[in-house]
Amino acid sequence: MLDAPDASALAHFYERLLGWTVYKDTPGWATIAPSETAGYNLSFQTEPNYVRPVWPSEPGKPIMMLHLDFEVDDLDDAVAHAVGVGAELADVQPQEDVRVLLDPVGHPFCLYVDAD
Repeated sequence: MLDAPDASALAHFYERLLGWTVYKDTPGWATIAPSETAGYNLSFQTEPNYVRPVWPSEPGKPIMMLHLDFEVDDLDDAVAHAVGVGAELADVQPQEDVRVLLDPVGHPFCLYVDAD
């Protein structure tokens, strides 16, 4: 579950990013999943006092509480897709084979290609 100033808006971003489906969409709560029977989902909650996290962390600034990792087939294509649906490429990229991006409300997430 990710907090956001607008649960529905963030759910629709991740719907576009992942190609999943929004199954619940209310003003305070939204849920997406790859299918109705997947057994897992991402949920989003509206938090009126939400403060955008800073990544990488800085003393005295709000820090991320989690980040999501998504395995992709082609890193450059996946980054282009993510940016095209509303993500932002982070200024700091600590690994050559991973890309850190920020969703529209600042939650970092990583795209990577499995090297094995």
